[in-house]
Amino acid sequence: METPREVLVIGGNRYAGKRLIARLLTAGDRVTVLNRGSSPPPPGAVHLLADRDDESALLSALGSRTFDVVVDQVCYTPRQAAIARRVFAGRARRYVMTSTVEVYEYEDSIALVREDAVDPTTVSVDFELPWDDPAFLDSHYGEGKRQAESVFATDPAFPVTTVRVAHVLGGDDDFTGRLTHYADRIRTGEPIAVPVDNQPATYIHVEEIADFLAWTVGQDFTGPVNAASHGLLGTEELCRTVAAHFPEGKILLQLVELGEVSPFSFARSYGMDNSRATRLGFTFTGVHQWLPRAVAETLGKETERAVRSDAG
Repeated sequence: METPREVLVIGGNRYAGKRLIARLLTAGDRVTVLNRGSSPPPPGAVHLLADRDDESALLSALGSRTFDVVVDQVCYTPRQAAIARRVFAGRARRYVMTSTVEVYEYEDSIALVREDAVDPTTVSVDFELPWDDPAFLDSHYGEGKRQAESVFATDPAFPVTTVRVAHVLGGDDDFTGRLTHYADRIRTGEPIAVPVDNQPATYIHVEEIADFLAWTVGQDFTGPVNAASHGLLGTEELCRTVAAHFPEGKILLQLVELGEVSPFSFARSYGMDNSRATRLGFTFTGVHQWLPRAVAETLGKETERAVRSDAG
């Protein structure tokens, strides 16, 4: 019988993270979850309380524990990466950081982008930027992830894998409100702001990214890897799928040259090439296979709310 793996998940208290933890526990791993205590992990996991930005608190919470794999779900800045690199040196045999398709925000190509388009060893790091300012961090999400990747890649204290995750859809617990944005406007016929040159993107279902992360825990490859379902999805197709839940609704796209646009509408292509992960042995589904189900899952409660509102 194989010895259970010791896996630490940093964050992981909602959406894809909680699904990942459930998969690891089902696989027989010994799972420790570290977060600030906003919600407890599922039964069977050890819970450690600490603010990952507080290095001394992190060290105190970890004690003498060591791990086969650390999965960092909430590393957003180079400062956080630098703390993690110091704290887990000698504690982690392997480190998996969840990154994002947004690291490619400056790559504007018709072709699907490969991992080597952004080499983290060449990314400049600036620890003095106002990373503690939520507004700055929100508007520099891709840059924060790029620089965090760079910290791990340029001076590795352990083998590191960075999973660049496509835009995630699905589940009845999507906290982002992005699909609700479309549902509200389609139901009421309000305009949906999109760029004049609106480009498609790659996506992944919340269950599939949980599968991918759980699979990655058991692998030994390193470096960046794109995680995305096969196929591209544009705003219009997404709107049509949402509109199927609101027969009396209307899709009204409003082209915007400057200014804020709707979520999941992009002036540059965010299509990721997933061939590295495929070669390594993971089998992705196609975005069109699961899109109707993903929208139904997320909008189930929204549809009920709308029906009650219209009836009242």
